[in-house]
Amino acid sequence: MIEHRVLQVDGQEFQAVTVKLPKTTLLTISNDKGYIMCGALDVGLLNNVLADRKIVAGRAIGVKTIEQLLAAPLESVTLEAERVGIHVGMIGSDALLKMT
Repeated sequence: MIEHRVLQVDGQEFQAVTVKLPKTTLLTISNDKGYIMCGALDVGLLNNVLADRKIVAGRAIGVKTIEQLLAAPLESVTLEAERVGIHVGMIGSDALLKMT
């Protein structure tokens, strides 16, 4: 099952997507500048193999819902995310606001 919804964080609009897969759920919250995601995100791949794309992204682990992703501290972030002020330990909703 795939669920998509629009959500607001401090008046800013984001797209939340939940993909239920066997034994796991993929979670993303994004806008046109970047995204945060559950533990399935491979930050190393984004920083190394796809570095030329300058992807702004962060990863939270242990989350099972969009609400948990918004409240969780980021476990890792891309180099490009660091350039816009997003850092490890920042909660998801604060990181999203740095992407506006």
